[in-house]
Amino acid sequence: MIDQKVVEEILEFVWTQRELGNDSIADLLSITEVKEAKADMAILLSLENEGVVYIKDNSRIALTAKGEKLAEATVRRHRLAERLLSEVLEIEEVVLEENACSFEHTLSSLVTDSICTLLGHPPTCPHGLPIPRGECCKKFKVDVKPLVQPLKDMEIGQSGRIVFIIPSSHSRLDRLGSLGIVPGSIIRLHQKRPSFVIEIGETTLAIDYDITKEIYVKKESEV
Repeated sequence: MIDQKVVEEILEFVWTQRELGNDSIADLLSITEVKEAKADMAILLSLENEGVVYIKDNSRIALTAKGEKLAEATVRRHRLAERLLSEVLEIEEVVLEENACSFEHTLSSLVTDSICTLLGHPPTCPHGLPIPRGECCKKFKVDVKPLVQPLKDMEIGQSGRIVFIIPSSHSRLDRLGSLGIVPGSIIRLHQKRPSFVIEIGETTLAIDYDITKEIYVKKESEV
């Protein structure tokens, strides 16, 4: 029986290769050389027999509908694990990937959705890659208080670090960037009425309410 971790690493590799513009792996050796996957041709053929992948001309591999679903869940767990380790546990970038790879295999679907909710349903991993949506994202159900929340939900006087921004347009994202409103920046909410006013360093800015719904922040620890 194939180790589940090996299966997940193979599926994740195929998925990420496609994100890079490869519809399938051009050379099967590419996947057998992935250290974490520990795959060989026998394992790949077994997965093909199980209807998870299909192999073309003994040189290319792609996901079936069944494999697609499994790969999506695996990628979601991995990228949420990266977010959790990065944003909450503050694991350094140099060891982030290694730890996320180990952690992702222990997550059930219930725990995965709880982590997603806790982090405010992030759209991307720390590297900017998209995180597949889950049921918790579709229902917008909040069972726990998120550590990452929209700027509009912060309390006056609170400071927070911008984790991610979901702009309604690229032009808005560019405009925010020109004002210093980018992921990693520390902002303080000064007032909410009659308009939202925030402080970034020595700069004070008034922003529209709609924008405060697009900026997600993690509250800074109070000293």
